[in-house]
Amino acid sequence: MAKKTIADVDVAGKTVLMRVDFNVPIKDGQISDDRRIEMALPSIKSVIDRGGRLLLISHLGRPAGTGPEPEFSLSPAARRLGEKLGKPVSFATDTVGEDAKLKASSLKDGDVAVLENLRFDKAENKGDETFASGLAELADIYVNDAFGTCHRKDASMVAVPRIMKQQGKSCVSGFLVDREIQYLKDAIENPQRPFIAILGGAKVSDKIGVIDNLLKLCDRIIIGGAMAYTFFVAQGRRVGKSLVEQDRVEDAKKMLEAGGEKLMLPVDSHVGDAFSGDCNKQVVDGEIPDGYQGLDIGPKSVKLFADAIKGAKMVVWNGPMGVFEMPPFDEGTKAVAEAIAESGATSIIGGGDSAAAIQQLGFADRVSHVSTGGGASLSMLEGQKFEAVELLDDK
Repeated sequence: MAKKTIADVDVAGKTVLMRVDFNVPIKDGQISDDRRIEMALPSIKSVIDRGGRLLLISHLGRPAGTGPEPEFSLSPAARRLGEKLGKPVSFATDTVGEDAKLKASSLKDGDVAVLENLRFDKAENKGDETFASGLAELADIYVNDAFGTCHRKDASMVAVPRIMKQQGKSCVSGFLVDREIQYLKDAIENPQRPFIAILGGAKVSDKIGVIDNLLKLCDRIIIGGAMAYTFFVAQGRRVGKSLVEQDRVEDAKKMLEAGGEKLMLPVDSHVGDAFSGDCNKQVVDGEIPDGYQGLDIGPKSVKLFADAIKGAKMVVWNGPMGVFEMPPFDEGTKAVAEAIAESGATSIIGGGDSAAAIQQLGFADRVSHVSTGGGASLSMLEGQKFEAVELLDDK
């Protein structure tokens, strides 16, 4: 069942509590990447352009939860938002305290306020009902536009909409969440074929459920990154000092048996004798010699993977092929990103490192969708339902 969006409700003269994802990188009070603020703008503008009074709530980083920590303050995000909107954005120094209540009650039609980091209170991560009630009483309408935390049961994601629904208030999705879910839902329920999934990154353990589910859905699953070396060990191959999850080798064996020819592993590796861009390096086929570790897929694997991607009609990519932050071990990830961009397939890029890579390499405008939530997109591909979304009003 499709969910109502912010466009489906009348916001004029009403206070709207919008959960956004302003978890942006900040160092010394400066934001280095404001994409998440940029992506929230359509939902924000929809409210204020129609005369709504907007309260924005978000988390930032992982503070201890015992009170304010200046380095995790949302104040720089509020300032950047004001610059983007070209109008003042007020900032409350708390979330459910006196300043939040004052800022909320002072809003006029078309105004925006940002409340302080939700995670300064442990109650947020615990899904605390009392904390949620304090947020719920500030507004008439709830909007979830924070896809990156949709798989969590935080107070602002689950308890707040539950309480507001009980109070007869509208609870809807923002445009970003609506778009994310439609893309991923279509990939799962109605994939164009051939449907190829590309999974990388360090850990098999993060992706076991995803691989199990995608084996039922995909025509092919390409595996790269350090997680490939756990599969190599499962095949009885030597991997030198490559990163391996020994406790997941049996799982990898089962997946290799279940996947058969659907699973595609690297055929060569770009290896180094240290975790450094200027280490001694070589390309090896098959097994990795002692004293070396796999840091990227090799050129034969690049060609193999690129050829498979060329024929795809739908591609989902989550996780880099190597240590893409450290040249020359970024070549595999670059080549895969380019192959996806040139494939013409409907392409969905999972959040996190894959999203960062596609942006850095300049291919973001040549793919169909770049997700804002790595963990959330993986959870959806695993087949999980999100209570944070289920709670929203049906169309």
